[in-house]
Amino acid sequence: MTGKDARFEKDVFPAPGGDLEITFIGHASLMFSDGWKVIHVDPVTAEADYAMLPKADLVFITHDHYDHLDAAALAALKKAGTEIVAGPSCAGKVPGAVILKNGQSRKIQGISIEAVPAYNIKHMRAPGHPFHPKGEGNGYIFTFGGQRIYVGGDTENIPEMADLKGIDIAFLPMNLPYTMTPEMAVDAARMFQPKVLYPYHQGDTDVSRLAALLKGEKAIEVRIRRMK
Repeated sequence: MTGKDARFEKDVFPAPGGDLEITFIGHASLMFSDGWKVIHVDPVTAEADYAMLPKADLVFITHDHYDHLDAAALAALKKAGTEIVAGPSCAGKVPGAVILKNGQSRKIQGISIEAVPAYNIKHMRAPGHPFHPKGEGNGYIFTFGGQRIYVGGDTENIPEMADLKGIDIAFLPMNLPYTMTPEMAVDAARMFQPKVLYPYHQGDTDVSRLAALLKGEKAIEVRIRRMK
């Protein structure tokens, strides 16, 4: 790889069936691999040359905003058998995609997938008009590489997070004014207690504040990786 692609940070979680490797591409774009399958989340060409990255077995799209849904990135990642799971706002915009509503689940290519709510309560475009209305976008919980992984999508610290159980690895967005402040992310993390927490989609937010605020939470390991 060359250019920005060569600078992606990666973490590896050992697993008997094949180590889980997480690649932190940028903004909201992530890649997961267990040596057998490759999962991409919200691939966007502004963050990488996707022609240089491994093709996708499975793609998750949280919602239809331009920094999450990119037809060019999807075209570059497709191969025979690639399947796409997308949120309700993507209906009719991603040919062949499996559209999951909040609360729905599916098993695809042996991977258990749950679509969970992702929306704003506080941050609004205008009074009564949230940046991310309830029911339009998804977060995803999926079991992969021996880990139960939660990717929050564009959300705030919503009440439904208290129902999340057994999360090994979580990604929470901190991109103001569209998603969470560090304090909101702390509240979210305390609700469901992930073992490892990554801030992502952070824009110009100082993510070190999240680590400082959660310093006393010994059960939660905060890991900060380059995402911009």
